[in-house]
Amino acid sequence: MNKELKTIFVTGASSGIGKEISKLSADKGYKVFAGVRKKSDKSDLESYNKNITGVYIDVTNISSIDKAFWFIIKHADKLDVLINNAGIAVASPVECLDIKKLKEQFEVNTFGPVSIAQKFIPLLKGGKIINISSMAASGIFPYISPYCASKRALDIIFNSYNIENKDNIKVISVKPAVIRTPIWNKSIKSARELFENQNDILREKYIKDLLLLEKNASEGSKTGIDAKYVAEKVLKIINTQNPKPSYCVGIKSNLALLFSLLPSDILNKLIKLRLEKI
Repeated sequence: MNKELKTIFVTGASSGIGKEISKLSADKGYKVFAGVRKKSDKSDLESYNKNITGVYIDVTNISSIDKAFWFIIKHADKLDVLINNAGIAVASPVECLDIKKLKEQFEVNTFGPVSIAQKFIPLLKGGKIINISSMAASGIFPYISPYCASKRALDIIFNSYNIENKDNIKVISVKPAVIRTPIWNKSIKSARELFENQNDILREKYIKDLLLLEKNASEGSKTGIDAKYVAEKVLKIINTQNPKPSYCVGIKSNLALLFSLLPSDILNKLIKLRLEKI
């Protein structure tokens, strides 16, 4: 393989953004290690392009991360890019929020990427860590506060590492707008199941909010930006010598960032007014 071609490890490569990044990178001739959890997903990706090697990994399991590390180190001397993409979205009004689900949200979206980065830093000297964050990291979206908080925490922790690191590793946060991806339908299905287990008082109090969540998820699955568009942006970042620490992808992501700069009292009033009109 040409020494100038890059070696990339992508988590959450079974679908959505991770899958598109894996495919586009492989099409460029890069060696891609695609993190998956199912044999069928591994076979699907490997059959697409010989440059893709599926790697079994559960980002919440340290033993699984260790096994993925030793598998990759057998097939590559170094990594040029680590892409933390694996993620879930927990949706719920805070009053109804299952604390176990809140912990799971952070295990996947925050603690997992940190654990993986810590393990793979020795292979990444002079390379890049690209985290697929979200416009939700702005923290201005009600009913998906666990998801917002996990992405904000991801950005804060890795921004600190960007300052601290001694290995010339560039850390980049990519914040897409809503993507046409299965994550939101899975999120709403889970929210519905949790909601049905609430007492009658809470169900009555928040039924309209659940319907709003379902409506937004349905619209997002149809009108959200294509995962391939985000993957193309990531490929540009991979090939940029001095990338910015953060990129918004999509108009709504840029708008979310701007709105988040408003004073909290004004911002909250605007969001409440918006919700009342829906």
